Order: sequence, then structure tokens, then C-alpha cells
Amino acid sequence: MKDITDGLTRDDYTYFMPVPTRWNDNDMLGHVNNVVYYSYFEAVIVQFVMHEMGVDWLKSQIIPYATATRCRFWRPIAFLVTVEAGLVIERIGDTSATYGVALFAEGDDRPAATGQWVHVWVDRDEERPVGIPAHERALAAALDVVAARLRCASIAARTAPRAHLTNVESFLTDV
Repeated sequence: MKDITDGLTRDDYTYFMPVPTRWNDNDMLGHVNNVVYYSYFEAVIVQFVMHEMGVDWLKSQIIPYATATRCRFWRPIAFLVTVEAGLVIERIGDTSATYGVALFAEGDDRPAATGQWVHVWVDRDEERPVGIPAHERALAAALDVVAARLRCASIAARTAPRAHLTNVESFLTDV
């Protein structure tokens, strides 16, 4: 069975964050331990939610909780490589958002790992699902529009000569 993440490249992600590897990220086999990949996923998601969606994890009454995660490992990453963690919004629901995440070794277009992360927005006190606040939804939706355009461009680039996709910024100016 072909996984939905097969064939994804850097072009399929719209938000990036560098994550330097640390010596203690490696395991006895000389590469980053599998469980550390989840901490890299979490780092890019938390940064996106805080800086791009404006969630104040310590003060906001409505905050996102992680409810599901998954990771598919494609190739190892080792210490001294800067990981470029990519994120794209795959789905925005009434109370939840699903992010696609990927980890790339610096300069590599092929992901070392791909995955998904689901956040459900909850009331801090009641810990019950609530609607995603309008301003956070609007910011996420704007990135989702960009992502849809980039996915279309990425598909076109895979089926046509590379010269046809020369300026990704042109897709962003129309958002």
C-alpha cells in the first residue's frame, strides 16, 4: 500500500524552521534517535502556532492540545546536520487542525521523515473541545491557501520540466 507521504519534497511545505542537531540527539548507531524526530516536529509546530497564529500557550483561554501524531522514517539524520523542519496545514476543521510535517537535512529536497500532527482547540479550564478562534483560523487558512497553490505548483513541477516553476514567491503575492 502506498503511503500518502510517498514522493513528498520540500516544495510541499510552506513554513520552515531550522533545528540544529545536538550531540545527545544521536543514539548508539550514530544517528538521531527516532524519538527525537517527534521533538523536532513539536518544535516547528509550537513555533508556528505561537508566532504565526498568535497563541499564547501560558495565557490564552483557548489552546491547542496534541491529540494524534505519526511519523514515517525515510532516512537517518546525524549530529552536526541542521534539520530544516517543514510544516503545511493539511486540514482545518471546526475545533481541530491537522499539520503535515517533514524533516529535511539541510539542503536536501527529500525528507528524512514525514508525519502528521493533530491539534484540538480546548478551553483551558474545562479541557473540552471548542471552536478555533476566528483570528487563529484566519491565519491558518491563509497559510492553507498558500499551501494549496504550492501543492499545485509542486505537482506541475513533477510532471513538467523544472523551468516551469521558477519563482515560488509569485504564488505568495496572490494570497
